[in-house]
Amino acid sequence: MTILGKPTAFQHKYRFVVEIDDFARAAFTKCSALEAEIAKVETWEGGSLTAIKEPGRVTFSDVTLERGATTDENCYSWFKEVVAAYKNTGRVSPEFQRNVDIVQQDRDGTEVRRWTLEEAWPVKFTAGEWDNEADEAVIEMLTLTFRLFKQPND
Repeated sequence: MTILGKPTAFQHKYRFVVEIDDFARAAFTKCSALEAEIAKVETWEGGSLTAIKEPGRVTFSDVTLERGATTDENCYSWFKEVVAAYKNTGRVSPEFQRNVDIVQQDRDGTEVRRWTLEEAWPVKFTAGEWDNEADEAVIEMLTLTFRLFKQPND
């Protein structure tokens, strides 16, 4: 029996752009995975042999963006703003939180999918690693934490 249909077209991971509020340019070569996890709460009642299971708290893993180091200081400047905001208080003012969009594109640059990281701010900046014997570019990394990620129609 012939099955009619269209083969599944998988989305490629090699074509994406990052859009960060107030950044003129945010070109990155790598972006770590978006991950969310829901805790499982188990309750045992009255001699039951099976647990009552309910969803618990939701946690979102931090995202790390990587790019070749250039004269563009946007990432480091954002990190410095957070450091200077409340020295030694452990708080970050909402004015330093930004929305970050990770936009997956098709081969021709058409938007395929968009993920928004809400209320993001940098928690780690890595200026790079240097080696006089290497042939690679210096890679800087920016690790972001955020409240949640979602798609525009969520």
